Parts: sequence; C-alpha cells; structure tokens
Amino acid sequence: LEIFFVTHDPTTLNRQGNDVGTQYRSIIMCHSQEQKDIAQEVISTLDNNGTFNNPIVTEVVDLKEYYRAEEYHQNYFNKNPNQPYCVFSIPPKLQKLKKYFPDKVSA
Repeated sequence: LEIFFVTHDPTTLNRQGNDVGTQYRSIIMCHSQEQKDIAQEVISTLDNNGTFNNPIVTEVVDLKEYYRAEEYHQNYFNKNPNQPYCVFSIPPKLQKLKKYFPDKVSA
C-alpha cells in the first residue's frame, strides 16, 4: 500500500495526470474485510497526518470480478519504452519508487 500511494496521485477523482476517466480512478479491490480495514486505516492515517495536500479519494471496494488485460497490455512499459505515454508517465513513478523504496528495486 505504501508503494501504491507514493507512485500515483490518490487525491484526484478519476484522473491521473492528463488522463481522465473512471479507468484512471484510484481504487483498491479487496479479497477480504481484513484487506478493506487495512486499506481504510492506511488512508485515514495518510489523511490525518497531512501526507497529501488534498484528501485521498481512493475507492476501497470488494473485488467482484477480475479480468486480465489483453496480451498487448502485459509488460507494456518493457515492450514499448519509447511510446510517449511511457516516456512521460513512467519515469517519474520509477524515480519515486527508487527514492522511497530503494530496497525494493533491483538495478
């Protein structure tokens, strides 16, 4: 959850950067009530300690169905590193990941 909240903006509804629509919403889909409780607790803590300038709008819902993305979406960044979206959007996320979680990143 820490990585999830650091590498995207959980305070904008249905938007990530210039991308707008419900497919860009911040959402956590849970398998159990325990997962939902943990997610809500983390959100509450982050909101209360002022981690972000605005309230977190991440949805926390039960996982009802999950559909694997089409094959061309799998490992998209690795397969398409020069696509404009990848060039613009992915490096800032990787920089945050390396900055805040260096022990979780391999060279």
